[in-house]
Amino acid sequence: MIQKYLAYNSQRYASKWLVLVIDLATIGCSFVLSYLIRFNLTLNFKVENLLVQLPLVLVTALIAFLIVGSYKGVVRHTGVRDVYNIFNAVCLSSILVIFVVLANRMFGILNVFTIPLSIIIINSLITFIGLTASRFVFKSIYNRMHSMDKAYKNVLIYGAGDSGVLTHGAITSHAQSKYKVLGYVDRDPKKIGKNINGVPVFSRKSLTESFIAKNNISEIIFSIQNIDATRLRKTVEGLVDLPIVVKIVPPIEDWINGELKVSQIKQVQIEDLLDRPPIKIKNSKIEMELLNKTIMVTGGAGSIGSEIVRQICSYSYKSLIIIDSAESALYDLQQELKQNGCHNFIPIVSDVRDKNRMNALFMEHRPNMVFHAAAYKHVPLMEYNSYEAIKINIAGTKTVADLSLVHGVEKFVFVSTDKAVNPTNVMGASKRIAEMYISCMQKENKTKFITTRFGNVLGSNGSVIPLFRKQIEKGGPLTLTHKDITRYFMTIPEASQLVLEAGAMGEGGEIFIFDMGESVKIFDLAKNMIKLSGLRYPEDIDIKITGLRPGEKLYEELLANGENTMPTYHQKIKISKVRELDYAKVRSKIDELCITNMFFNGNTVKLMKEIVPEYVSKNSDLCEFDEKSEATVDGSKSNSNLKIVQS
Repeated sequence: MIQKYLAYNSQRYASKWLVLVIDLATIGCSFVLSYLIRFNLTLNFKVENLLVQLPLVLVTALIAFLIVGSYKGVVRHTGVRDVYNIFNAVCLSSILVIFVVLANRMFGILNVFTIPLSIIIINSLITFIGLTASRFVFKSIYNRMHSMDKAYKNVLIYGAGDSGVLTHGAITSHAQSKYKVLGYVDRDPKKIGKNINGVPVFSRKSLTESFIAKNNISEIIFSIQNIDATRLRKTVEGLVDLPIVVKIVPPIEDWINGELKVSQIKQVQIEDLLDRPPIKIKNSKIEMELLNKTIMVTGGAGSIGSEIVRQICSYSYKSLIIIDSAESALYDLQQELKQNGCHNFIPIVSDVRDKNRMNALFMEHRPNMVFHAAAYKHVPLMEYNSYEAIKINIAGTKTVADLSLVHGVEKFVFVSTDKAVNPTNVMGASKRIAEMYISCMQKENKTKFITTRFGNVLGSNGSVIPLFRKQIEKGGPLTLTHKDITRYFMTIPEASQLVLEAGAMGEGGEIFIFDMGESVKIFDLAKNMIKLSGLRYPEDIDIKITGLRPGEKLYEELLANGENTMPTYHQKIKISKVRELDYAKVRSKIDELCITNMFFNGNTVKLMKEIVPEYVSKNSDLCEFDEKSEATVDGSKSNSNLKIVQS
């Protein structure tokens, strides 16, 4: 009962006046002890002089404490700054005493005020030690009372540099902390075996399963700044093989007001292990391009579209028109932008397939730039819903592109995908046909039509990462279509930056792609996600191979056959040089496709294969359209007269 009472009352801050009284009492005891030490622990001195001098010492100390304010610190959070204030107060108090003693000697007021200099020096040292020690004793007692019934997590900090030391302070500085740091881990042989603030430094080789089990370590916090992506990936992948949860400290520029908060230490995400350095794009050109412009973003509430909107909001544009048919997603984005202080935008619920409605919006807002991100993107769903894929991905793009030309839009930026390269599914083919239509529109030499093409986006709606996370939360298994399947990946901010940069640098007719590094094996990605969750594969969660889905490739490509690239001023961004098209025939066939699709004619997929001769279905019932050689819009013969067997 008494323990609970003390614990409850210890949560309240002690009065600063109580702290001041305790400090003065400590100084009084220190002054008496100074006399005893000076006279070899005997009473061979005039006690009455001490009793007269003691009030003088206390008054000067009181004045010093009031000036410096050392008594105002919260005792249970005593740190280096508080010790520094105590030192200043003690020095000031000693100087005041010496001043009074010297004045007394000069004017001869009272002999009892003549304090030996040795007493003053001894008193200063004992006072400083006593005040500092008392604070740390109270702090220790407080922490001990609050830790009696608390369950701690034993953790290691990877990195014994400045960032690691700051991380230790952040997670142990407050009484409610549930972390107990057992040590640092570092590769520097000069640090291994030493202690930092009483915490030992271990070598990387010490991190074995037996060491972790023996010390009951549940987490390791990775705290190294300025590390390249490849080294980070290799280091973290080595840690995730251990039966512990791996967390990471954010870059120092992301710390709140220059201080690390415990809430910022997050579990390592698969995005942190992207096997290439993050793409960094110069924003000065984008800033000039968007200055005082009216900008329209279609599909603005989707994964890519919403990030494009967020990044545009950081520039000095004139007006931002956000169009999406998903009412709930658009509402959520609207509220987010308002909370972030963005108000110069107009959210509009509309469908890009509605030509009359879109025409009215173009007439009303007169956009200078259009970022077209509206699309259906899920391969398995679109494989047997070709009507919708054609209607949104081709006809919708055609509608927005045509209106951009009619209403004098300066630049039209189209968001495409690597699945448009040598497509094996309806979705990819529909995006490739949209790319071809954009190329046709560029021949009008009015609006600048630009295409961006990139791989899978980490964390986007319906992508593999969120799917794996949900499956892990449910206890597995993780489902994978093929053990050897690989994909190129990028983050949502990178994809959006690429689109904005393309809009800035594009002069019309380009297809922008960028260096995405090596493709990622999805099976390895799945295993790493299991390990990053603190679980084991296959003991805790298994991976189930389900077989390739209709239209799915084993390997994605960024360039089609016969394409190569040209450099740009950014070393990671390239321009694809595509084969020449018979633009009149292509436009005619695309118009025919849209009209045929409008009347639910069953020949739409066959028409798509004529427009895109490299489109060869895989693992799909639509392979039947590849059995016969068909004339293409280029007048050549399709090389897809045989069914392709997936290796």
